[in-house]
Amino acid sequence: EDFLTLIFKAMMKDTLNSSHPVSSVVQSSEQIEEMFDTLSYIKGASLLLMLKHYLTKDVFQAGIEVYLHNNNYGTAQSDDLWDSMNEITNGTLDVKKMMKTWIVHKGFPLVTVVRKGKIISVQQEKFLYRVEPENWSSDASYLWHIPLTYITNRCNFTHCTNAYLLDQKSGM
Repeated sequence: EDFLTLIFKAMMKDTLNSSHPVSSVVQSSEQIEEMFDTLSYIKGASLLLMLKHYLTKDVFQAGIEVYLHNNNYGTAQSDDLWDSMNEITNGTLDVKKMMKTWIVHKGFPLVTVVRKGKIISVQQEKFLYRVEPENWSSDASYLWHIPLTYITNRCNFTHCTNAYLLDQKSGM
């Protein structure tokens, strides 16, 4: 419950146009300090939980083990984690490409789901709670690779979870 409260507070901060990406190029030590705030930590943790759910616990765990083995006693960058996950997925999913859309964009997407009979369509757009005119910039080009999981009435949640990667503005 406390973690959910933290997530919702971070999301509220992230809805503002004055938000910042989880990862960006820095030029000074002051910029480095600015990057390590609650938003970065909580959003980062949420993104790792999203990835774990999408890849499954076992695949995610194996990717973390590869990452730790490959980078022990050394320095690492975020790409090193995604590369380790790619190694475990054997090229079936480009984890780096998917996660880059989450860490280099500020904010998060609003996903709209519409059902017409047996046809389901989904659409994404950047969610903004409040636009601050002095900081407003167009984010129309934002596109996230959103891992969606769902179940149907033919199976139950524990045995038949389906996955779909929404990597376009809309899909079916």
